[in-house]
Amino acid sequence: MERQPPQARLPHPPHRQRGWTLIEQLMVLAVVAVLATVALPPMGHLLAASRLQAAQMDLIAGLQQARYIAVSRGLPAIFCPSGDGTDCLRSSRWDGGWLVALDRDGDNHPDHAAIFTGPPQPDGLQARSSQGRYRVRFHPDGSAAGTNLTITLCLADGRADALNVVVSNAGRIRGERASPVQAHRCRGIG
Repeated sequence: MERQPPQARLPHPPHRQRGWTLIEQLMVLAVVAVLATVALPPMGHLLAASRLQAAQMDLIAGLQQARYIAVSRGLPAIFCPSGDGTDCLRSSRWDGGWLVALDRDGDNHPDHAAIFTGPPQPDGLQARSSQGRYRVRFHPDGSAAGTNLTITLCLADGRADALNVVVSNAGRIRGERASPVQAHRCRGIG
């Protein structure tokens, strides 16, 4: 058997420093700053639109509850703006909240305590109904006699498109985009 010569050990290569240089870190920060500058305005618009959609869905849910109560109990129910959650306001402003209650005597005020209440709108969010229609009275057949009611939701700063909640006199409830004229009226411009 032939012997192999021992292998010579090579010295370990020098360890490289791992990490980023200051210039690399500054470049990353510059790229992040540019991306943030580009992304923030659309993100603000998206958040504003989301706030409006949440408020619209809240109103639609309240109206559907009022209609359901009228039909299921066979008694008239009202949906109206309320500042304190106990009585209806004769106002086209819905910013302070709303309530759902039974109205057996037809005086457009709750007979007893409200069944449901909606919270005041967050700062900057405005809710205004069409003139002359301050409440919705649902009948036991689900209808809401009278003219159509339109509640327009908007942001005072106009960062997002205004939205409507519409109740027909047949009791149909729907959400839609507000027209530019409705948006201006909601913000108090026109």
